[in-house]
Amino acid sequence: MEETLLETPHKLDDAVRLSDEHALRYRGDFPILDRKVHGKPLVYLDNSATSQKPRAVLDALDDYYTRLNANVHRGLHTLSEEATNAYEAARERVARFINVPARSMVFVRNTTEGINLVASAWGRKNVGAGDEILLSVMEHHSNIVPWQMLARETGAVLRYFDIREDGSLDMDQADDLITDRTRIVSIAHMSNVLGTVNPIEAIVKRAHDAGALVFVDAAQSVPHMPVDVARLDCDFFAFSGHKMCGPTGIGGLYGRPELLETMDPYMGGGSMIDEVRLDGFTSADIPEKFEAGTPNIAHAIVFGDVVDYLSAVGMEHIHTHERALTDYTIERLGEIDGLTVFGHAPGRGGAISFNLDNMHPSDLSTVLDRQGIAIRAGHHCAQPLMRRLGTPYGATARASLYFYNTSEEIDTMIGAIHRARNLFGA
Repeated sequence: MEETLLETPHKLDDAVRLSDEHALRYRGDFPILDRKVHGKPLVYLDNSATSQKPRAVLDALDDYYTRLNANVHRGLHTLSEEATNAYEAARERVARFINVPARSMVFVRNTTEGINLVASAWGRKNVGAGDEILLSVMEHHSNIVPWQMLARETGAVLRYFDIREDGSLDMDQADDLITDRTRIVSIAHMSNVLGTVNPIEAIVKRAHDAGALVFVDAAQSVPHMPVDVARLDCDFFAFSGHKMCGPTGIGGLYGRPELLETMDPYMGGGSMIDEVRLDGFTSADIPEKFEAGTPNIAHAIVFGDVVDYLSAVGMEHIHTHERALTDYTIERLGEIDGLTVFGHAPGRGGAISFNLDNMHPSDLSTVLDRQGIAIRAGHHCAQPLMRRLGTPYGATARASLYFYNTSEEIDTMIGAIHRARNLFGA
């Protein structure tokens, strides 16, 4: 009787119905969504880790290698010139997507590399003993460890924003934490665990008033909402292509041009030089100064197609869809006895972490996988946050949404969680 009840479609409000119509319009663009896992239709809810890729992106990647493949910036032959033009055109398109000048957009492998680049190339010149670096307890390890490495090397001090009970950043601490000793505030735009969207503009204003810079880890925000970096007024900003329908191994780092120009190169080699002598070298201008060696040409060029695809879908539409589906998912999870959802900040995003009493998140993930449902289980590269939340096992399960997900997929997950609870006696 319970199994039949669980399979009954849940009553949908108008926002969720519109959300489903939006998702169904685009699901056909993603070939992988047609596959089966363990004989069940794939329900892919691990988008915070990486997103799926539309046919337009897959075709663009194939087109580069079959028609355009050559190294950039070095050859005078036709293929090299065409590849260079496509590479630089992609830089302009990606920069325009977040509203920054193209010369301030550095291609990196991912957000992690962008943070490490700044912590090294800017941090070593501008952070010293006793200076302070301000982070938050909700940061991904990629936005903690590089700054810990810098602090260990320089003698700087790390400080951390705490969170409130609803998972929002405790901005009441700002006046105590941001002082004339603060050199940089490095903060996630959106938490990959709690879905919290942090008040970047308010943080930037407070930091700039104190003479500090702000780095925004935008890995979880750029794929899911319209972002205008000029409006945010931050100093550095990094994001990853693979979380926004793009291939792995490509991302973007924005830095204020005047800051990038004063920073030393992050790596040495070809492409990042103006002149090399036996007794030294001079660097190329930005952004080439930070792109040593042969870059990830194909994926950088395709990155331009990625942002064009997302622009055609409409970032406002994506954001509206995910807000409705997030509310629906949290509502449905709330119907399950013994299940705790972490993070209830207003305006939160679609990374939804939860735990089921007496059941390890890894066991839950494994059971759901047998039903074709892909969620994530673990500490989500946020061990300090897991300790702050006091999560059992130091881990959570996480379902993370994108614009191709539907309420039907959420209902499928909810039914599978009920069955897992019955199976484990949770």
